[in-house]
Amino acid sequence: MTPKEQAEKLLSEYLIYFPEYYNDLEYDYNVEKAKQCALIAVDFAMNSKYSFQPMHGGWVSGKRHYEELKEEIEKL
Repeated sequence: MTPKEQAEKLLSEYLIYFPEYYNDLEYDYNVEKAKQCALIAVDFAMNSKYSFQPMHGGWVSGKRHYEELKEEIEKL
């Protein structure tokens, strides 16, 4: 799964937890709240003791992977 795909999945996972999710007037605001939650989760994972994550059929630095994931979340 690419960082962009992971970012979209993570955002959608958090977005469903906001009760105003289906209210069109609040949608953009809720997307921003969901992004903040996703970024907090990525920061937490990035600072964990595990330093590698599988990606694209190989291994890359966990920090680099999480930085790419944060960039993709911010683009959404």
